[in-house]
Amino acid sequence: MENKQGTERAGMPEGSGLMAQPQKQHRWLAKFLGEWDYQVSAMMGPDKPPETFYGTERVRPLGDFWVLAEGEGEMGCGGTATTLMTLGYSLATRRFVGTWIGSMMPHLWVYDGELDAAEGVLTLNAQGPDMEGRMSSFRDVIEFRSDDQRVLTSYMLGADDNWQEIMSATYRRKK
Repeated sequence: MENKQGTERAGMPEGSGLMAQPQKQHRWLAKFLGEWDYQVSAMMGPDKPPETFYGTERVRPLGDFWVLAEGEGEMGCGGTATTLMTLGYSLATRRFVGTWIGSMMPHLWVYDGELDAAEGVLTLNAQGPDMEGRMSSFRDVIEFRSDDQRVLTSYMLGADDNWQEIMSATYRRKK
């Protein structure tokens, strides 16, 4: 495929380089912007009931293409966790992309995902360590229930090839 300058672009969409323009998917990410309080319900072990934790998150733009979500909250083992999530949209792959890191672990989670047709649910897939340190498949599903509420549900692919919910967080925009 050739662009207007006549150079080979191997399937890259027009305007996906340094002179790219924000697309509707980039503008959709603005839904995340703002200050949020969250409540997490997480499984802390196979024979333990879910535990509840609380925190805050500040989501800000990084130019027109990315959002950065900086969180701080309680951890199950005591103490405070700090997290950073990046989200964007790749014009090259036509998929949502991002990363997640937390102060409680040394793993960099790399996201690849898609938005549903109704533009209310973003599903992000990643690989990471399970509770025993084995690499496994994970899925974070972010559902906007309103402009001021979103729910993140995390799943892990079990040994039986079924997705198991391991954590759910409800975010409410601060007024």
